[in-house]
Amino acid sequence: MTPTGGLFIRIMDVISKEIFTYAEAHTTPESKVLRRLNRETNAKIMYPRMLSGHLQGRVLSMISWMLRPKFVLEIGTYTGYSALCLAEGLAEGGTVLTLDVNEELEPFTRKFLTESGLADRIDYRIGNALDVIPTLVGPFDLVFLDADKLNYPRYFDLVIDKLRPGGFFIADNVLWSGKVAQAPPPPDETTRVLNEFNQKIHTDSRVENVLLPLRDGLLVARKK
Repeated sequence: MTPTGGLFIRIMDVISKEIFTYAEAHTTPESKVLRRLNRETNAKIMYPRMLSGHLQGRVLSMISWMLRPKFVLEIGTYTGYSALCLAEGLAEGGTVLTLDVNEELEPFTRKFLTESGLADRIDYRIGNALDVIPTLVGPFDLVFLDADKLNYPRYFDLVIDKLRPGGFFIADNVLWSGKVAQAPPPPDETTRVLNEFNQKIHTDSRVENVLLPLRDGLLVARKK
């Protein structure tokens, strides 16, 4: 989740608080490092709701363990929580390449990557993903997108040909606090773009997809 047009749009969980709490209580706990990263992000960093958090983080970790990817591309690092989760299930010698434009967060993020013991599996780069992705060779086994929402369609177009057949593309925040499902949808640009993005993926013959109402929505697509 990111600020948009100078305003921060608060995530609305799409399931009840009671169900979400119950689900977390019956999900494998965070590691000590992830728990501390979660706590310190909430205490010290602006817009802490951008963090994937316990339940979504365990989902990303589980997907990584199921796929055992060799090369993961993450677009949008924030404080590194999701990168650490994705790195847990890498195949031997695998790498998570994670890209972010916010250089001010780099010292905070690198500290936790180092403390996690997974830093050798994570290639953390500061730069504009729209510029970096065209320079990457691939193929990617898994792409996780959690960056600026207005460029979601562009990110997909940049990575789809670099994603291997059978590889997975996951995009976060695709429900946008439920706004995409309102009829009529709000007139703001981000809601419009995300609606168009969701439809774009849904009608793309190169992939099959499922939209999961987890937290603020995860769109999972498998390249055929």
